[in-house]
Amino acid sequence: MYRKKSIGVAIPAYNESKLIEKTLESVPPYVDKIYAVDDGSKDDTAEKIKNFDDSRIFLIQQKNGGVGAAVTAGYQKALEDHIDIVAVMAGDNQMDPQYLPDLLDPIIDGKAEYTKGNRLLNSKYRKGMSAWRSLGNYTLSFLNKIASGYWDLEDPQNGYTAISNRALKKLNLNEVYKGYAFENDMLVKLNIHDISVKNVPIPARYADEKSKIRYSRFIVKTSFYFVKALIWRSWNKYVVKLNPIGAMYLSGSLLTVIGFFALFALDVLYILLGFSLFGVAAFSEILRNKFLDTKFSKEVEVTPLNE
Repeated sequence: MYRKKSIGVAIPAYNESKLIEKTLESVPPYVDKIYAVDDGSKDDTAEKIKNFDDSRIFLIQQKNGGVGAAVTAGYQKALEDHIDIVAVMAGDNQMDPQYLPDLLDPIIDGKAEYTKGNRLLNSKYRKGMSAWRSLGNYTLSFLNKIASGYWDLEDPQNGYTAISNRALKKLNLNEVYKGYAFENDMLVKLNIHDISVKNVPIPARYADEKSKIRYSRFIVKTSFYFVKALIWRSWNKYVVKLNPIGAMYLSGSLLTVIGFFALFALDVLYILLGFSLFGVAAFSEILRNKFLDTKFSKEVEVTPLNE
C-alpha cells in the first residue's frame, strides 16, 4: 500500500533475460502486486521470473504481441484484482523506482488520472539520450499533440506511467494499439473520455540496455497512425457525442470539398464554353495557360469590384 492505495506494477518483458531480475528486485516494497508479462520471449526471461523469490509476482505468459499487448495484459489482471493504481516499469531496468511516487502522488491527490514521465524537460534530464533520439522524441511529441489533443504533453513515448482504476475501467483495452505506438494510442483513447493527464519530470536512465525502437522507421510508420488517430478522435469525441465543435469540423470539411469541386466545375465551364462565374475567369486562365496546352486561349477582362 502507498498512502492507503493499493499499487500494482506491470512489467512488460521481451527477451530481457539479462535485466529482468534486476528490474524485479528494484520494485519498491509498498507495491502490492507485480504483473510480470513475458511477451513470447525466445530466451529464458519467463524462467527467471518464475524462479524469482517474491510472492507479489504474478507471471503472465503470452504469444509475442508487442509492448502494448504486454502492458494491457497487466492492466487487465490489475482490474481483476481491483488495484487502485497501476504503474508500468519496463523489464529493461530503464525506469528508476525512486521516481515512482512522483507518478503516484498526482493521482492520489486528485490532480490527474494518468501520469507520464517526461525526459525532455531539460538537458540534465536527457542525459544519456542521443541527439538523434532526442530529435525523434521531439518530432513525435509534436505529432502526438495534434493527434491526442493533449497540447501540454511532452515525451509521449515515455513508457513510465501510472493510471487510476477509474480511468482504466473507461477504456476498451482490447482496442488499444498493441505495437510501439501503444503510448500514443493510450492518450488518444483517454482524451475521448476527458481523462486528465499530467507530465512528471523524470530523468532518462540508460545503462546496459538500449531502446529497441528505430526512430527513422518508427516516425514514418507512426505518422500514418497519427493521421488516422486524429480523424478517429475528432469523429468519436465531437461528432458522435454531438459536440458543437463536431458540427464545425463537419461543416468546414464539407465546405472545403464543395469549394474544391465548385472551382473545378467553373474552370471546366470556362475552358469548354468560355463561361465563368464570380470573377474566377482570371484564375481559370492562369491555370489553363500553366497546365493545359489548348487552342482555346483568349484574353480575359476582369471588372473591378468598385465599379
